[in-house]
Amino acid sequence: MDPIASVSSMETIVSLARRRGFVFPSSEIYGGLGSCYDYGPLGVELKRNVKDAWWRSMVQLREDIVGLDASIIMHPRVWEASGHVNCFHDELVECTFCKQRARIDHVDQIEENCKAQKKSKCVWGEPRQFNLMFKTHLGPMEDSANAVYLRPETAQGIFVNFNNVLDSTRVKLPFGIAQQGKSFRNEITTRRFTFRMAEFEQMEMEYFVKPGEDEKWFTYWRNARLEWFKDLGVSKERLRHRDHAADELAHYSKACTDVEYFFPFGWSEIEGIASRSDYDLKQHAEHSKKELIYRDQVSNEKVVPYVIEPALGTDRAILTFLVDAYCEEELDGNSRVVLKLHPRLAPYKAAIFPLLRKEGHPEKAQEITKIIKERYNCFYDESGNIGRRYRRQDEIGTPCCITIDHQTMEDDTVTTRNRDTLEQKRVKVSELFSELGEVLGF
Repeated sequence: MDPIASVSSMETIVSLARRRGFVFPSSEIYGGLGSCYDYGPLGVELKRNVKDAWWRSMVQLREDIVGLDASIIMHPRVWEASGHVNCFHDELVECTFCKQRARIDHVDQIEENCKAQKKSKCVWGEPRQFNLMFKTHLGPMEDSANAVYLRPETAQGIFVNFNNVLDSTRVKLPFGIAQQGKSFRNEITTRRFTFRMAEFEQMEMEYFVKPGEDEKWFTYWRNARLEWFKDLGVSKERLRHRDHAADELAHYSKACTDVEYFFPFGWSEIEGIASRSDYDLKQHAEHSKKELIYRDQVSNEKVVPYVIEPALGTDRAILTFLVDAYCEEELDGNSRVVLKLHPRLAPYKAAIFPLLRKEGHPEKAQEITKIIKERYNCFYDESGNIGRRYRRQDEIGTPCCITIDHQTMEDDTVTTRNRDTLEQKRVKVSELFSELGEVLGF
């Protein structure tokens, strides 16, 4: 039995994201641009926190993984070697009446939607191949000699830098190379908000292992990546593994598992973990005529490593955290919308309120805000009554609110309010960092 989705419709999340400044339609004043979105003031903070959480987990807390930031535009032969030029296609079909275009594997869903809306059934033409890469030109002449591509994935930048990383570091097998960055895919159909976009961000890691040890490490990363989401507060009931069947695997892949989340539109992939064998390094070695091998410094043994690849879409991760954190509660007879984001991900860790706009309250509140900003991202707000200010912060996921009142001016204490428990405590200003550390858990 499927779990209960945190929200009944994606429109709830789309509305919240737009209203509170998480995500805006791109070029909205010109009517928007399909499949493209802009992250607003809160969205960029959430995105940065998600990326930092991934980087901390995958690179900073480990001794066996190093980072990389490869160029978006690469030599076009990179994409010939990887197979993207000849094989990175979707099958496109077009309705002969309404001219709607769709991926062939999306036709059944479109038919169901048309039936539900009592629209005429589409009559689809013959499928044709549609390459997903964006093609452009580098240099003054727009001819085939200067044709390049916007990368459709970040992984190839890691493979072509394999020797550079070996030569400049002391990594030993098994080791990983991690990268975050933009990728671009000219999708036939885009839908479901930021779940599928033409311009998106990825967080990928290629973990190089000795042949024969790949199954062990595939199992390790398969489990570790699911736990990452759980550790950041995602409901375990809405997470699962889906192992690919043999007929789903790429010809070079030994195994592949998707981490899926139960969205309002059903189970969908948010991260893939693939066992890619030694295909990528061998392909680039063949096409570049450069040796891409690992040499053991003790035994002098040469080996072409196998690769385990956890690949996460940053935008899908953000959407997952937003959807899962959304909650509607009854509080004193009133409805409360709260984003129960993990404190590490929350855009603001604290909000500081002066109870009154007089008697020195704003000055004291601004003084405390300045102190807290040295360690945590926080927000100062003096508009509206205190209840409305609490509600605004609940809706954007701020874990702790701090109120400056009459008593503050007498004994230098403030009132803290916990977003999740609603507990209020009287705390000395000198002990605020200690209190925030308890609330935030780090």
